Amino acid sequence: MLNFDNSEASLSDRSALVSAHADKGWWRGAVIYQIYLRSFTDSNGDGTGDLPGIIARLDYIAGLGVDAIWVSPFYKSPMKDFGYDVSDYRQVDPIFGTLDDFDRLVREAHRQGIRVIIDQVLSHTSDQHPWFLASRQDRSNDKAAWYVWADPKPDGSPPNNWLSIFGGSAWQWEPRRGQYYLHNFLVSQPDLNFHSPAVAAQMLEEVEFWLKRGVDGLRLDAINFCFHDRMLRDNPPKPAQQRKGRGYSSDNPYAYQFHIFGNTRPEDLGFLEALRRLIDRYPAAVTLGEVSSENPLATTIEYTSGSKRLHMAYSFELLVDTFSAEHIRNVIETLAASSADCWPCWAIGNHDVTRVATRWWGSSASVPRAKLLNAFLFSLQGSVCSYQGEELGLQEADLPREALQDPYGIAFWPAFKGRDGCRTPMPWTEQDPACGFSSAKPWLPIPAQHRASAVSRQQADQDSVLSAYRTFLRWRRQHPVLRHGGIRFIDSPADTLCFIRDHEGESILACFNFSASACSVGLAGLDPEELSGHGFDRCRLSPGFVEISALGAFFARLPDTTVPRNA
Repeated sequence: MLNFDNSEASLSDRSALVSAHADKGWWRGAVIYQIYLRSFTDSNGDGTGDLPGIIARLDYIAGLGVDAIWVSPFYKSPMKDFGYDVSDYRQVDPIFGTLDDFDRLVREAHRQGIRVIIDQVLSHTSDQHPWFLASRQDRSNDKAAWYVWADPKPDGSPPNNWLSIFGGSAWQWEPRRGQYYLHNFLVSQPDLNFHSPAVAAQMLEEVEFWLKRGVDGLRLDAINFCFHDRMLRDNPPKPAQQRKGRGYSSDNPYAYQFHIFGNTRPEDLGFLEALRRLIDRYPAAVTLGEVSSENPLATTIEYTSGSKRLHMAYSFELLVDTFSAEHIRNVIETLAASSADCWPCWAIGNHDVTRVATRWWGSSASVPRAKLLNAFLFSLQGSVCSYQGEELGLQEADLPREALQDPYGIAFWPAFKGRDGCRTPMPWTEQDPACGFSSAKPWLPIPAQHRASAVSRQQADQDSVLSAYRTFLRWRRQHPVLRHGGIRFIDSPADTLCFIRDHEGESILACFNFSASACSVGLAGLDPEELSGHGFDRCRLSPGFVEISALGAFFARLPDTTVPRNA
């Protein structure tokens, strides 16, 4: 870990939280702010966000009250999938800056008390990576077994029926070897062969390169895709009524199969344990896995339970297309009941899905809904990822076909418009032509409606989503139970969620009314003392119930003796 002098008077008090001997459990209950690098801030006028751009906004990030940033891939890449196709794991792509810029980001973030988590793409590389350029040449070179190669069937067709998430077969013919290679994503993203011990060992070395540079954690992209079935067995078909979820839509052929052989194999666990042994040599570093499997909650538990695998993981279970209080409660309760030592990380939005305000509310999206969603997310048991723009209540951008950059959206247009709508640049200033993101034309257009939600406009508005976001996170820090406590739901009306968080003798009741009408929640057997300072209007508390305003929230302290243990 890098060492920093925390004695300078100009350092924030929060900087003491980050040091070479930092709290190993800092990540428990942490709020992680996800930065999609291309769209955060452009410092050099080329229309694309970069590392110096993040550095320039660290004061803003610190002001949000978050604990860490998760930065999307910045490695050298042909950018076919915007950095998730890596051609050199140890170099910063020139469009994002330099290694010196990265080191400076870590230093400056730590000075502000902000941890730095970086995206690691371990399951596949770019087809321009030197390893693959060698591997594809013939079957006898020293990288020949580093990727997943297979002979064709007798009729020349691919080895099995596996499909790519981006459409079509997951196999691509390579005439130089006379074999097919596997690509679970784009054709230009060949899958590494983790059955080769040399590959697994090499990827651990790539990870350690960044640990030595002082990163505080790794977000592990598609971590359950590292291993494949050695026998290359066909995936079974999936009934039509189940063709949805895992981050893709039912019009994608990928949804037509149960993907039980192409990913999420038992061998994953051995690699995760090797990765954890490496991470444990850097005691304050943390792992956050992205899980997309046929049974994501079971996989999350399997990948995180105990102390030998991942610290935490998140799935797509709260990234669903429609809001359902029943579904949310079921997901959270299922995970909590299944494993006492599984630490979840929750997200309701990220760079791969339609922005939550639009996904859940459509034309009914509003400032009060955005405030409520953020407060709800920050009140859950576990850690949370908050995607850039959620602090502004941004809605999905509706881009024309000619503006699209995402190959996923281009391939599936018009039924699926891809991921560009959630990736448009941050609107920093209302009046500037590029909203303060860049001095040049941005790589994606900024929708006109985002100007009204610009940071400059919300900074001065005490009733804005941004102000509410900051207020709630300040208040949350005053109540460690919201960071570390367990969670138990109590029954409540439709379109509401109510639960008790308790930890070391402190209990807080949190109730959220997602409906457009006021509602009453029964509190029989409880003795609540209403809390203030969280930014929501006071509720009408009466013996046995509380009336919560439309799109409102209620927080109350409970005497520990009144909390029903079977709630």
